[in-house]
Amino acid sequence: MRKAELVNIISDKTGVPKVDVLVTLETFFNEVKDSLADGENVYIRGFGSFVIKKRAKKIGRNIKKNKAIEIPEHFIPSFKPAKIFVEQVKENVTSLPDDNG
Repeated sequence: MRKAELVNIISDKTGVPKVDVLVTLETFFNEVKDSLADGENVYIRGFGSFVIKKRAKKIGRNIKKNKAIEIPEHFIPSFKPAKIFVEQVKENVTSLPDDNG
């Protein structure tokens, strides 16, 4: 599902104009990104948590030059679904759709 499809579904189910749904979704996405960029995790009960994970310093390899390089410690965004979310997916999904469609 893409963002446009999500906007259409929410608009159809709620009766809210698509433009308003799109603005709301974009604002939500921006607030989550801004909160994580500020070092603050976002917790949504029953859905999941957008958290920051620390990646330790490690040695990587530049394949083109065949040289070892040091990758400094860094932080990445991550999503951890809520337990009820995971259970709902486990109960309802029996197979994944094809990549074609």
